[in-house]
Amino acid sequence: MKTKTPLKVRTYECDSYNHVNNAVYLHFLEYARQDYMDQVGFRYNDFVAAGYFFYVSHIDITYKASAHYGDELEVETFSCKLGAVSGTFKQTVRRVSDGAVCAQAEVTWACVNNEGRPCKIPSEFMIDAIKPDEKDLESN
Repeated sequence: MKTKTPLKVRTYECDSYNHVNNAVYLHFLEYARQDYMDQVGFRYNDFVAAGYFFYVSHIDITYKASAHYGDELEVETFSCKLGAVSGTFKQTVRRVSDGAVCAQAEVTWACVNNEGRPCKIPSEFMIDAIKPDEKDLESN
């Protein structure tokens, strides 16, 4: 399942070159991944209460076009890989005004227990919505 998360660039997210600082995109991606989980019905608060967390283990990001103060952006997120312990999201940040891709990322994460050790995702949290959808993979 693909989700779309709207964002609007704020002044403090811009650097001295008057465009969104590269590190800010990590915040945009994080916000959109949490929004993805909310939209697909993953109960993250219950997951944490049960003693589990998702840790990001790797991010591969490519910057393609600048975003500036006031730009309306949209972050598309979908699951492209899911194993017993880890998975990967693909995310694309686009300007709404012209559809230009500002950044593309693949974010790999792992499930860990409350001791920070990798562990299998508990079956009660392995919902269909976090599994990769073939039509999403084919369209990207």
